[in-house]
This record gives sequence, C-alpha cells and structure tokens, in this order.
Amino acid sequence: MATRILLADDHPLFRDGVGALLRARGFEIVGEATDGAQAVERARELKPDLILMDIHMPQIDGLAATRAIISEMPETRIVMLTVSDEDADLFEAIKSGAHGYLLKNTDTQTFFNLLEGVARGEPPISKQLAGKILKEFARKMANSNGQTRQDILSEREQQVLGLVAEGLINRDIAARLNLSENTIKYHLKNILQKLHLHNRAQAVAYALKSGLLKK
Repeated sequence: MATRILLADDHPLFRDGVGALLRARGFEIVGEATDGAQAVERARELKPDLILMDIHMPQIDGLAATRAIISEMPETRIVMLTVSDEDADLFEAIKSGAHGYLLKNTDTQTFFNLLEGVARGEPPISKQLAGKILKEFARKMANSNGQTRQDILSEREQQVLGLVAEGLINRDIAARLNLSENTIKYHLKNILQKLHLHNRAQAVAYALKSGLLKK
C-alpha cells in the first residue's frame, strides 16, 4: 500500500513540484494545506501516514502545527521540509515531535532515500543536521542527582539504542541481538520514556552525544 502523504506548504508551485515527484515514485498525495491551521484540520480529516511540513507559513507556523498534530494524533509521522537551516528551527522541530528534518535544497535521490526510510522507522535527517542536534541534548543529559540519563538505561537498552543510532531497523536489531521484534519495540518504548524523548530522531541524536555511536 502506498504511503499516504499530506503536503503542507504555502507555495503552490512547490507543492505541485514535490507532489508530482512523489506520485512518480508511487506515493499517494491525499491532500494539501497552505498554512499550519489548515494542516491540523486536514490531518484530522485525512489521517495521513506522513505529513511533509514547511516551517514558515502564515497564521500558524509549521512548528505549532506539528505540536498540535502530535499531541492529538501521536501516531502521525511529520517530516519538516524547509529552507531553514537555523539551529533554533531544527531544535524546536525535533522537540515538537517531528520525526525528521529535510532541507528543500536536498538532492532528489537523497530526499527519496531518506523519505523511504520513514516506513522502516528510520529518522529522515541528514548526518550534518543530526550533528547540530547534539548540543541541544547535551544540556539535558544529567538529572538532579548527577546521574546521567545513560546510567538509567539497562545494558540491553543501551545496546538497542546504540543499534538504533547506527541506522538499523527493528528487524535487524532483533536479528543482531537474537531477540524478537516485539521485544525490541518494548525496549525502545522504555528507552524513550526513560530519556524523556519523543521519537527515534531524538534517540539517534542522544546516542551520538552519549558516545553509544562514535562519530
């Protein structure tokens, strides 16, 4: 079944161009939105698998729309597709619950490679942008008693987190650790809860910073 996508961008020409490219690759465009408020409404109505969301749009921007959608429909995957490479926008997007962050000047093949990884649970974010996230999470790595967040993870959870950061999908992690996929999902749920993270993109950034994955 084709991935059902909602395009949220205030530039009609861009929506038309990206929509045409996506359809040619077998994706289904179920709707479009011209601002953040409309994106929230269309998400409720259409229940898309994936939303490609611009950041700077009139009325309600893409960041506020992302927070609203994730709060109401946490299963919805949102990838920011924007011209902004500002650190503040990147950090806020990931904190808001976005599953990935892509720049509009990304080359076509890289764009589709990253986008197709969404279905496999891989966060669509370039290594360059992932590096920028590290400083943001560095500030949050210690709790009030000085224990690092990594310390509160079990040895198995640290193994799973390290493999997530290497880009492995659940099936491959399960095979590597000789566990079931359901067990891996259980560990990932616990990891996100313990570290107060929202998704795999944040988990990758954390693992890089904590040294579980050597840069």
